[in-house]
Amino acid sequence: MYCVAIGDVFITKEMMQKSIEKYNDMIDEANYFFFGTLNRKEMRDVVKTLEAGGRDCFELPEELLKEIERAEILMVHLCPITEKVLQRAKRLKYILCNRGGIENIDVEAAAIKNIAVFNNPAHNANAVAEFTIGLMLCETRNIARSYFGIKRGEWREKYPNSNTIIEMKDLTIGIIGFGNVGKLVCEKLMGFQCQILVSHLSIPDTSSPRIDWNRVHFVELDELLEKSDIVSLHARTAKKNIILGAQEFERMKPTSYFINTSRSYMVDYKALYQALLKQEIRGAAIDVFEVEPLKSSEPLVALDNVTLTNHKGGDTLNAYADSPEMMLSDLKKYISEEKK
Repeated sequence: MYCVAIGDVFITKEMMQKSIEKYNDMIDEANYFFFGTLNRKEMRDVVKTLEAGGRDCFELPEELLKEIERAEILMVHLCPITEKVLQRAKRLKYILCNRGGIENIDVEAAAIKNIAVFNNPAHNANAVAEFTIGLMLCETRNIARSYFGIKRGEWREKYPNSNTIIEMKDLTIGIIGFGNVGKLVCEKLMGFQCQILVSHLSIPDTSSPRIDWNRVHFVELDELLEKSDIVSLHARTAKKNIILGAQEFERMKPTSYFINTSRSYMVDYKALYQALLKQEIRGAAIDVFEVEPLKSSEPLVALDNVTLTNHKGGDTLNAYADSPEMMLSDLKKYISEEKK
């Protein structure tokens, strides 16, 4: 099959080529293109446009459209594949989208043409899971606050949680959402010997051999909030529903912490600010925000009991470089099942 691969500054043409060459039994010809700019900040603005429903804002060059006309496999990351583009695709069977969201793909138009669309929500799952553990340690052990104290010439002895610092092994961690990231967070927490509570909307996968299931308990959200020392959000909802607001923060222990490396729209940040300000919860660590970049005038920035990072949870070389091969492996399995 002939594959057209369209890379960008994050998942490059070279990354795609390296993976595609390993699947020459499935892909006998490939051509590589580049979408966007080399400026990462500008490309993050492209992501915002795509996620806001603006995939039709971008025009692809005629040279690329001509190649798409004869492509059987189309591999992309951020490149928008609109109905107009798909009208040019005469032989296309599969679209491989190297990201969790598929806002850049007109899935409805692809379905009309019987084109299978694959996405990769797990591509940065390990990166986000590692980052989540880092935020847990950073916030509960005052790592960033200590660092900035020293930078200011201050040897801090007092922190918002000075009298309540407990090692991870004696904490109960609540995980909201048990998909790709939530499960990996659970696996990584096994080494800390803590107890884990999980709240998940559907029947969870309990097949991982790396998890001691005797230390994991599936509970309703209210029970998780009431019993957890750390609450970590890893859910994803189809609609922009707030699932953690004032009532939920009131249910949490006054000594508990909240971590969000998932979605900002599921959290009422005004309610979170009030909970932190009034010390209804001990602290929080946040990587995602409704409006980014976060302005220094935002109320959360002024608090001493919160750790803030600039949406870097999934930003590792591995998260990008590993994705094309993951996609191709999924496609090969899919084709194999089709032939049965």
